[in-house]
Amino acid sequence: MPSGAPLFVLNRTARGEQGKSVQLANIEAGKTVADVIRTCLGPRAMLKMLMDPMGGIVMTNDGNAILREITVEHPAAKSMIEIARTQDEEVGDGTTSVIILSGEMLAVAAPCLEKQVHATKIISSFRKGLDEMLVLLREKLSVPCDASDEREVQKIVQSCVGTKLISQWSDLACKIAYDAVKIVTVETDGRKEIDIKRYAKVEKIPGGSVEDSVVLDGVMFNKDVVHPRMSRRIENPRILLMDCNLEYKKGESQTTMELSDDKDFTRALEIEESFIKEMCDQIIQFNPNVLITEKGVSDLAQHYLSKANISVIRRLRKTDNLRIAKACGATIVNRPEEIKEEDIGTQAGLFEVKTIGDEYFTFITKCKNPKACTILLRGASKDVLNEVERNLQDAMNVVRNVMLEQRLVPGGGAIEMALAQELTQKSKSVNSAVQQMVYLAMAQALEVIPRTLAKNCGANVLRLITELRARHATDPAKYWTFGVNGISGRIVDMKELDIWDPLTVKAQTLKTAIEVCLHLTFY
Repeated sequence: MPSGAPLFVLNRTARGEQGKSVQLANIEAGKTVADVIRTCLGPRAMLKMLMDPMGGIVMTNDGNAILREITVEHPAAKSMIEIARTQDEEVGDGTTSVIILSGEMLAVAAPCLEKQVHATKIISSFRKGLDEMLVLLREKLSVPCDASDEREVQKIVQSCVGTKLISQWSDLACKIAYDAVKIVTVETDGRKEIDIKRYAKVEKIPGGSVEDSVVLDGVMFNKDVVHPRMSRRIENPRILLMDCNLEYKKGESQTTMELSDDKDFTRALEIEESFIKEMCDQIIQFNPNVLITEKGVSDLAQHYLSKANISVIRRLRKTDNLRIAKACGATIVNRPEEIKEEDIGTQAGLFEVKTIGDEYFTFITKCKNPKACTILLRGASKDVLNEVERNLQDAMNVVRNVMLEQRLVPGGGAIEMALAQELTQKSKSVNSAVQQMVYLAMAQALEVIPRTLAKNCGANVLRLITELRARHATDPAKYWTFGVNGISGRIVDMKELDIWDPLTVKAQTLKTAIEVCLHLTFY
């Protein structure tokens, strides 16, 4: 290569940007994403109809579900979409709120750029403001709740599902969510573990109505017994779970057999038959009624097991097998020779295979102390079922959050307005001009939640927010639970309406919104 010749590392058509123009572009991208789902907040939220790349239709007002279907090019917009997914995975609710609040935080951060203040000072002030808000939430602006009181928890869930499609069946949704979470809750050494994703499975079957949906005290899955002569209904079954093949073991790679005599082939078949019979005998001696395996079962094994009155289900998913183990107290066995009496599940009351529509479903129910469950959802169409499932997942996450941290904050924008008022008061006592500017900017951004609620229900936004701000400023101790009624557009006490949000969700929303604001603007 001749000396002095230019070395091109990047594509020649690539365009590089830096400095203030990039920061302003990030802010605009974030605000644009927030504007897309601004109308999806509150009980008057509008459904969005989207078409996915495969031609399917998604109809929802869930922020995460909408943004998941949107394709964007700008890196900042991609970050905004990512935080909705993070919020959904972390606490399962507040995905719309976190996007709207993040967009507003970016909007109020723009004037801070104009002040020619070093980014480190602004970042430090934002972090101090976040710490102040989290302390206020836990010590001053929240109330305790009793997670063991079913009616109290159901009221909290109702305020969550009241903004969604499932609100017309809110009583049923609350009961299903509470029952499902209660079943999968495991307490060890005073520490609660609630794994909804793994042990509370939603099974959607089109047909019937939403009112037919139930939480099973056990599990169900879309499988039938392998042989028509096997029993499809067994009371108090002894269930054996396996994750191995009940077939003759084949060679790892291509295997060749040379037969020199006509009796050799018969001998090979006899060896295969005796191998399978020995496996089946090892299973039969423990006298199980039901055998479920994750792998295949040969025709010969089916014959022996059917003669022993054992119903067999094969090729079950690992996740379903784990849930059955949790429900009936069984242990998954790797090989027939390792089976022990304590591995047999005896806590199920009924094994039954039913036909729903054109398909067979296996039910293992009436379990004595199940730690896994299936939620059977019925509905008119797949689109309705998909939206009901999304709403139900949110409801279950609310119950889980309340059980893990038993503190609540008022909904309807009341807590945001109370925090805004507290930050405004604190800004008067700080010595740093930068910190004062940031506190006031954060207070202004927090008002976006009550403002959006008022706008979505058609109220006079300016008059309503001015009145609400005045009440919170007049007597914070008395009016801190006052917010916007998202249906009537009036200022009401959230205590009277019983509209509460879990503290965990609100704290995570604030953390995520401020973090993404700093990341896209000042880093």
